Amino acid sequence: MKRTLVTFLTVALACTTALAAPTKVTFWHAMNGSQKTVNALIDAFNHSQPDFEVAPFVQPDYPTANTKLIAALRAHDEPVLFQAEIGFFPRLVDSGVLADLTSLEKTLPSTFSSDFYPALWNYGVFDGKRFGLPWNASTPVLFYNADLFKARNVKAPTTWTEFAAAAKALTTRGTKGMLAFADDWQFEQMVLSRGGKVVTDDGRPNFNSPEAVDALQFLQGLVKRGEAIPRSLGEAQFGVLDFVRTKAAMVIASIANWTDIQPYSVAFKLGVAPLPKGTKNIVPIGGAELVVLNSASPQARQGAFAFWQFLMRPENLATWTKATYYVPPRRSVLASLKDWYAENPYRKTAFEQFDQAVARPRVAGYATWKDFLAEAIEKCIKDANQSVKGALDEAQRRALASR
Repeated sequence: MKRTLVTFLTVALACTTALAAPTKVTFWHAMNGSQKTVNALIDAFNHSQPDFEVAPFVQPDYPTANTKLIAALRAHDEPVLFQAEIGFFPRLVDSGVLADLTSLEKTLPSTFSSDFYPALWNYGVFDGKRFGLPWNASTPVLFYNADLFKARNVKAPTTWTEFAAAAKALTTRGTKGMLAFADDWQFEQMVLSRGGKVVTDDGRPNFNSPEAVDALQFLQGLVKRGEAIPRSLGEAQFGVLDFVRTKAAMVIASIANWTDIQPYSVAFKLGVAPLPKGTKNIVPIGGAELVVLNSASPQARQGAFAFWQFLMRPENLATWTKATYYVPPRRSVLASLKDWYAENPYRKTAFEQFDQAVARPRVAGYATWKDFLAEAIEKCIKDANQSVKGALDEAQRRALASR
């Protein structure tokens, strides 16, 4: 009788414990440089409620995270929640591995969803279904050596013509006017501002358009004249050093790269300006979407969505922005950041560009095509004799062949 009673109590206790255990939400993200902030937000969420436990796994960068996710999907070992870089996100949607979050979205009040910048809020929707949730958002901006600008009586350029003139005026024996990166995201803005697109509205690569050729000839010309230092994306760290050591006076980068510059002892006042415009004043959004994998249980999906809602609280977005310089995706957060922006008005630069922000190409193939484009850019900025039209024609052929 005693054994039966003990067995019953043991089983009952085990069942109670199992019922009380929170649903685990594995979360893969690539915020390596902001890991402490992410972990603090996760800990706060986990302690705020008893139903879900977010378990983070940090990846070194977006490309590594993307590669690992593909391998995990093949091995049926994927996480519940994944931070999908904006350029990679359409590929995941197209492959059918993401959970449809439309029913969860419908539980949100309209005042909540209308608080988001339209370009960010709409990016996660394909064919009327929501697959992505906005989190870290950015735009490319112009970082510059404000002390050098002042010494040479140069103002932050507002057009590409002014930009070329500034690069020339700032170039000396020891300093180049700018850093020219072989970056497809930055290049998209140069093409957009000229009235073109790197991918057509019907989803075809458009790498050798007149606007793209003009943009790349512009970059190559700066290097030819000795007014720019050419760097590949793989040389990004060297580029940061070039800038902080005053070897280059200007660099176009994500607003979130501010935190990459901060650890160094910068011997000049850092200036930040909107990107130059051509025929249009326009910038492509950057950052990532939070996505839930199809294999997640209904409870895990609810947990992931609850965690995203927690991240979207104004006080948490304000903390996130101050730590990372990413742009808060909700307009109402601006009030919480008023004093922080007032300390340094340059911090608000990317925020002010969001009314002109547009989505990056929402085509699955672009995750592969953009590598061909970056290779063409690198060829042309590192080889002054390389034909721009020829390099872009080759990138176009490769992209078409991979469709």
